[in-house]
Amino acid sequence: MNTAWKTLFETGRIARAALREQQECIREVHARLAPHLATPATTPAEYAVRPAPLPEARLGWRKNLFSTLFQSVYHLMDIPAPRRMLYGKLIHLFRIWVTSADNLLDAEDKEVVPLVMPGSARVMRQVVAVMAADRVLAGILNDAVASGTITDTQRDDLARESLCRLLPSAAQEATEEGGITNRPPPEEVLGVIHRLKTGLLFNVAFVGPELVEPAAFGRTGPLREGLMNFGLGCQVLDDIRDMARDFLEKRHNYILSVLSFQDPERLQEWTARPPSVSDRLYLDVPQFALPAARLGFDRMASGLRTLGEAGLGCSGAQADSMARAMFPVLDLEGLSVV
Repeated sequence: MNTAWKTLFETGRIARAALREQQECIREVHARLAPHLATPATTPAEYAVRPAPLPEARLGWRKNLFSTLFQSVYHLMDIPAPRRMLYGKLIHLFRIWVTSADNLLDAEDKEVVPLVMPGSARVMRQVVAVMAADRVLAGILNDAVASGTITDTQRDDLARESLCRLLPSAAQEATEEGGITNRPPPEEVLGVIHRLKTGLLFNVAFVGPELVEPAAFGRTGPLREGLMNFGLGCQVLDDIRDMARDFLEKRHNYILSVLSFQDPERLQEWTARPPSVSDRLYLDVPQFALPAARLGFDRMASGLRTLGEAGLGCSGAQADSMARAMFPVLDLEGLSVV
């Protein structure tokens, strides 16, 4: 990843502090998960489950880019350290829930909870990760009450809303499980569907402040919109990369919706001769892929500029450079918006 991101996380005052806090939060959540991930001593060896060590490489800024941006907003909001750390642990729990759900929905196996189980166990690892994370949430919230960081009522609100705030995104995903039958206009994909699917997840960092810091939360409009725009830009690039998979699995996709209205014959060709899931279909339609790439870039750059203006520590030129660097991160090296 380019030097602009490296500079932000290694020398930027706020981003550097946020990364250190996220690393501490990840370590604590991992330590709290361990007791829930070990089978009783009497369990036959072939059925034993145990926690695995947390790889040190998992703590670098490249692996925690989004989480660190989320943690940074707590500094920009002047939230006291004890509650920043509480919210940081919630961020990692959200990451566990969302990643595990995506793994189940997309038949993937991105490890977010290191765990040793017999067999390949791709599905069961996700189930166990979600159940363990729920138990860790209860312990973290109870400890926060005991330390005076939050009240009993705030604990109960956070326990409830940590799920409720994910439900619109879950409902959106549910509409795609059986495959969609019609492609909506691209404006609806970007303005409604993707705001629920991805944009909402880039705003989960504000669940804690909204419930516990109402005065600070009232000043977060630009921060929320900045993270939302950055997330939507990333999702547009995901759509470009995942055109073949989304076409075959009949999932919502911004650029496929553009094609359905502007070049439906192309979709008919792909229906007659289905592509492979790994095909880079965007290379076949550069006249549509390049404007979509520019849209994704503009959204990401706009979001980063907003965060920079709020005090994150990146200039407009750095924001553009950081947005451009997301193309190889999202496996779109062959697509340039320069």
